Amino acid sequence: MTGILRLRHVEGELARASRLPMRVRQGPDGVHLFDRQSGLNVLLDEVEVPQVAWAQAPRQVSVALTNACDLDCPFCYAPKTASVLDAGRLRSWLDELDAGGCLGVGFGGGEPTLYRRLPQICRHAAERTGLAVTMTTHAHRWTPRLVDVLAGTVHFVRVSVDGVGATYETLRGRPFAELRDRIGLIAATFRVGVNCVVNAATLPELDAVADLAADAGAAELLLLLERPARGRSGGGPDVAEDLHAWIRAYRGTVRLALGEGDTGGLPIAVPLPGERGLRSYAHLDAAGTLRRTSYDSDGEPVDGRGLLAALDRLQQKEAA
Repeated sequence: MTGILRLRHVEGELARASRLPMRVRQGPDGVHLFDRQSGLNVLLDEVEVPQVAWAQAPRQVSVALTNACDLDCPFCYAPKTASVLDAGRLRSWLDELDAGGCLGVGFGGGEPTLYRRLPQICRHAAERTGLAVTMTTHAHRWTPRLVDVLAGTVHFVRVSVDGVGATYETLRGRPFAELRDRIGLIAATFRVGVNCVVNAATLPELDAVADLAADAGAAELLLLLERPARGRSGGGPDVAEDLHAWIRAYRGTVRLALGEGDTGGLPIAVPLPGERGLRSYAHLDAAGTLRRTSYDSDGEPVDGRGLLAALDRLQQKEAA
């Protein structure tokens, strides 16, 4: 989601927003207006909203549709057990999130294009709810037919690009030239972003990754410090320090974003200081367990009481 626009600085944007079908979310920071087609955000931060009217659901929920993936990246921390979400239950959970004031869901995995019901689920979210639909993908399974099937039901596609050339091919095991072609195919129809896992191998190639993102017309470059997984130690403090130095020196045109907890001492925008933790974000894994983040070990299974009930239990654990 793009950065929040404060009204007193964006009179022109506000005039344009008034003609858009804006979704309204009320919370501790005021009234948040969001357009899922353009990604435009407007915050009415002068409005005081009583707590009883605050949105119940997180602002954004990531959903691992399946643990299946046809790549074997060495840094991947996604579970390797065979799990896949039931489409009927997922539709009801999306309806719950919509009613609870969630602004968007991000489908991932595993690789979301391996989920058999992906077109139906995206169509349900786009046509039966007001949720923005985003997706994170390695891109190699995208074809013109898949683009046609998902057009109009997916609002933003994030493509994972870890390094370039030989570095990418070593980590991902797929041709880099093929990746460039797939990004071009996707970007011709969808708003796109680029994700990059940052480690000792990919850090020296961030300039090239940023250039690739700019060439694709990406709206965002999301930098994700590698997490410890599969016997690897993760990015570590030295990589984090060098990443922060690269960010300070960055003069590119594509907006940068960092994973939660990776910002260190960097000056960052916090447009919604009242929406932290589970008010801001939650992750639903492919086994149907709700977690604070995709790499948290603790979570709450979503049972017959519904997703928001699981969220309430998770919030009680967090507060204890």
